[in-house]
Amino acid sequence: MSEGSNRGELIDKVIKIKRCAAVVKGGRRFSFAAMVVVGNGRGKVGWGYGKANEVPPSVEKAVKDASRSMIEISLDEGTIPHRVEGRFGSALVVLVPAAPGTGVIAGNAVRAVCESAGIHNILTKSFGSNNPVNLVKATIEALERLRSRQEIERLRGVTLT
Repeated sequence: MSEGSNRGELIDKVIKIKRCAAVVKGGRRFSFAAMVVVGNGRGKVGWGYGKANEVPPSVEKAVKDASRSMIEISLDEGTIPHRVEGRFGSALVVLVPAAPGTGVIAGNAVRAVCESAGIHNILTKSFGSNNPVNLVKATIEALERLRSRQEIERLRGVTLT
């Protein structure tokens, strides 16, 4: 996993680079596929996938794809509003809000998504598959399910205490 870089105000982190080989008459021809997470650090995050014959173009394509597919998430003072689960394939990710000063307790793939989204205090646990691609998709699916207190009050038509 790459350290990440800032493009404008977006934070992008390379999650996985896969090398694919096509066997041709003269030997093997390699191509690369990159999985990238992009976020603005203030509640927007997305993932992208790009394929090319070299690594840098595949990462650029993935960043472009990720910036198109960004979602807005509800944040509550550096953490998430409530416990949430996300599933993709056989990967299950559980996200639990944490007190200030806890930090991001997560594996590499889930950590990249949380840090890109601007979450500073969170506890996570992943079950099932440890495939980074599926973990990223499950984490983003969990973050899509988040609802703030105001959204719940508006949807239900009640005030919560």
